[in-house]
Amino acid sequence: MIATIQYNSRKLKIDLSQPLDISMPIKGNITNVNAWHIGPPKIEPEVFDNDIISVEEGASVNFNTITFNPHSHCTHTETVGHIVKESYSINKHLKQFFFLAEVVSVAPEKYMKDNVISAKQLQFALGNKKRDALVVRTLPNMKDKKSMQYSNTNWAYFMEDAINLLVRKGIKHLLFDLPSIDREEDGGELRAHNAFWNTKGRLRKDATITELIYVSNKIEDGTYMLNLQIAPFENDATPSKPILYKIIE
Repeated sequence: MIATIQYNSRKLKIDLSQPLDISMPIKGNITNVNAWHIGPPKIEPEVFDNDIISVEEGASVNFNTITFNPHSHCTHTETVGHIVKESYSINKHLKQFFFLAEVVSVAPEKYMKDNVISAKQLQFALGNKKRDALVVRTLPNMKDKKSMQYSNTNWAYFMEDAINLLVRKGIKHLLFDLPSIDREEDGGELRAHNAFWNTKGRLRKDATITELIYVSNKIEDGTYMLNLQIAPFENDATPSKPILYKIIE
């Protein structure tokens, strides 16, 4: 199905029959992706009066309770409420869901003992393109990202000047394939998060960060229409399902 979208002053055609899902699901076992030193998510049938509410166990329905943390266990989208005292619910502050996005692949650079994404790399990848959203795939891009146990791995992160560049370029929605845009252990400074949401100035309340995505190698770098789907949680973060659509020239 081909749809025509009026986006700002442009008419864009996208093929709705060819969605490109860049989310990671939640699985109730140890093969689920994980970060931040907590156990795996749980998906288990409820028990009432010693009866397991599962069709397999003789019940008429399946009735599972799911226990998880969005920051640790799945693709998730967050607001500035993640790092400030005030409550900024993702459900209240993300009100638009389609964005012009650029997918870029970046091989993090060495910086002291770390691997980082620099402003120079992002400037090279983006050039003068005007985009609302940026999808960053780190290289090498292995399928084990979908089951990686990230705690104590010191993953690659964004330098503060790289985030400042994205803010100047008007990027409102940043999507990244690792657990955080900041260093795993940084003493609570969260320089990239603070820079992205401009916590020292006028807060960018409508800006979002999405982490723990997975961008298949079959998806080429380039321009897409992004549908940023979220679950309606009144929380700083929610599980999300970002979908890319190719733009038909």
